Amino acid sequence: MSIQERVALASKLKTKGNTAYQQKNFPLAIKYYTRAIETSPKPDPVYYSNRAACYVNSIPPQFDMVVKDCDEALKLDPSYVKALNRRGTALESLGRFEEAVRDFTAATILDKFQNESSSQAVERVLKKLTAQKMREILENREPRLPSVTFISAYLAAFRARPLIVLPENPSTGDETLLKAIMALEAGSYAHAFTLVQEAIEQGISWDAGKAESLNLRGTFKFLMGDSSGAKDDLQASLDLDPTLIQSWVKIASVHMELSDPEAAFNAFNSAISYNPNDSDIYYHRGQVNFILREFTAAEEDYAKSVALDDNFVFSHIQYAVAQYKNEKISASMETFRKTMKQFPDRSEPQNYYGELLLDQERFEDAVEKFDRALEIESHKTPPTNVLPLVNKALALYQWKSDVVIAEKLCREALEIDPECDAAIATLSQLTLQQGRLADAVEFFERHTKIARTEPELEQTVSFMLATRAQLEFIQNYPHMAAQLGAIAQSLQQ
Repeated sequence: MSIQERVALASKLKTKGNTAYQQKNFPLAIKYYTRAIETSPKPDPVYYSNRAACYVNSIPPQFDMVVKDCDEALKLDPSYVKALNRRGTALESLGRFEEAVRDFTAATILDKFQNESSSQAVERVLKKLTAQKMREILENREPRLPSVTFISAYLAAFRARPLIVLPENPSTGDETLLKAIMALEAGSYAHAFTLVQEAIEQGISWDAGKAESLNLRGTFKFLMGDSSGAKDDLQASLDLDPTLIQSWVKIASVHMELSDPEAAFNAFNSAISYNPNDSDIYYHRGQVNFILREFTAAEEDYAKSVALDDNFVFSHIQYAVAQYKNEKISASMETFRKTMKQFPDRSEPQNYYGELLLDQERFEDAVEKFDRALEIESHKTPPTNVLPLVNKALALYQWKSDVVIAEKLCREALEIDPECDAAIATLSQLTLQQGRLADAVEFFERHTKIARTEPELEQTVSFMLATRAQLEFIQNYPHMAAQLGAIAQSLQQ
């Protein structure tokens, strides 16, 4: 047969295949499409894609064959959206989620985000892939302490207590415990964690000391994301010394991490029964109410915490923030001004006040407060609080779209605290918005290693995988890079 005759015959065979497909006679349709492929003098991606559709609808579906046929179709036409969607569906059914996300992402972008079905498929499979990757990360990730910034902020939320007094004839474990507490106060957190574990192994000679050691080890476990282990240690601490208020307050935080607010409030009630005048109880109960968006109750708790101890800066700060959330803007600003005056050597009031100013888009005033916080921090003994640097970066980016200085400030923060999650998260978003996908993936990957809670990890992994899929699209369709940027900008507008 001549080439023209073969083309005509292949077209007729495809038409017969279409008719058989419409009649749901998929085995017959597969035969016609196969003959069309064999007959045609030039490979046609449509023939392969149509045969793939038959394999999808066969009983049982032959997903491996779908992938093979779509592979052939896409070799001939890499922008064949229908083949991308079909292969994505088959890959999803085979549990090959990463490849499925790749295909659905490519189909969505090639359709300029106009195909709702493809967009929904990306979200659906991305959710499955995120869950799969999270399991792998959690199974293989070694427990580790979070950033110095995070630990310092957590510990600062508890009022200072007198240093423990050792028994007259202290054991080796007793002395190691004291060293652990002193290392903690010096900001040497990894050393403190090692020492408290050694102290417990060596043996502590008196119950109050044992309770303190379990409180401290439980704190570290909580910071490392081991909520169950933290709960066990803190409960053992309370069994030894039920008057240790800090253990009650911390176990309440653990209950919240385990999504049990009722148990958290019960822990606060127990603490109150032992010491109704401990300011820490009301401060941390206010934190729980704040998380639950019960801002009125939170404001009342912070006010009580302030009344019981006027020298604890964080009660004042959170009281002002709760007022702000309750739309008492003027009162909140006045509380902040009083707090900054009362605590002139603390950076935290300046930083948090700057955050509220940033929320009001008073950018210049916000940057001034962040700069003042940084100045105060520069005169302190390390560890240094780098959050004002990150906040200043965000303010300048929102105010002047100055991505260069914003990135520079975040990198400065990482030089001081290499595992500052706020700086890494901000850099991942800054590089993503610039279209620097490879850099964004790198920062997302770094964040997966330090994300402390599962919701935080889930969000980071989802962003990382979605960005990887976009990066792979650019690598596979380099001519579409400029168009992808333009489409993204139009969607943001």
